[in-house]
Amino acid sequence: MTLTSLRCNVRRLYEGATPSGVRFRYALLVFDIVTVLFIIATSFLQPSEIIETLDVLFGVMLLADFSARLLVDRHPFRKFAEIATWADMVAIVSFLAPLAGEAGGFLRILRTLGLLRDYQMLVRLRIDSPFFRRNEDVIFAVTNLAVFIFVMTGIVYETQKFRNDEIRNYADALYFTVTALTTTGFGDITLSGTVGRLITVVIMIFGVTLFFNLARALLSPNKVRFPCPACGLQRHDADAVHCKACGTLLNIPDEGAV
Repeated sequence: MTLTSLRCNVRRLYEGATPSGVRFRYALLVFDIVTVLFIIATSFLQPSEIIETLDVLFGVMLLADFSARLLVDRHPFRKFAEIATWADMVAIVSFLAPLAGEAGGFLRILRTLGLLRDYQMLVRLRIDSPFFRRNEDVIFAVTNLAVFIFVMTGIVYETQKFRNDEIRNYADALYFTVTALTTTGFGDITLSGTVGRLITVVIMIFGVTLFFNLARALLSPNKVRFPCPACGLQRHDADAVHCKACGTLLNIPDEGAV
């Protein structure tokens, strides 16, 4: 098999609309979700041979997926200008490198960004899942908030575990992150020093912003994706008859009452 034919076969799996390509991308989505759940679960466990073996297994599979994506990309070097590419690289290294204890474990949660970047997968979900179409903004807001919480939890843990007796494990770091993010501030756990205060400020500012985004997604009127044939406006109210931008008559497909 030549390199060209290999690239074409792999591209059909990652980008094609064939049943095998759709099934393959759903399998990748399931793998991404399992990877994130594994990262979160093992963050609270002591290192063991089983976990280290699973680390390597996940790392090898992530490396294979990363290599395949570069292979099929028509401009592979441009991928390195994307934050998601570097997040994948960091995740792969943190799985495969012989990291001591939990060091660097929080970097793996950046793999979650992969769930947000696959355009083909998003298009497929919009076609196949009425639930995803109705709640896309909420799903993205929840995912962004979850990523922020676990990344900041890892940063708190890695910067405080040797200097702060109140941060003994990931659970302590997660507790502090959530109390700071919600501005509850019980005060039973605090971060001392300039670095600690700056981390707390970042958590509060960005956390409140992400909470507002989630609240907006939950409370704003439901929108559907339907490009206006005249002006191209993508988002409309679910019961819209005319485009708000240009007034063109719309014909938005209606799934009926549920």
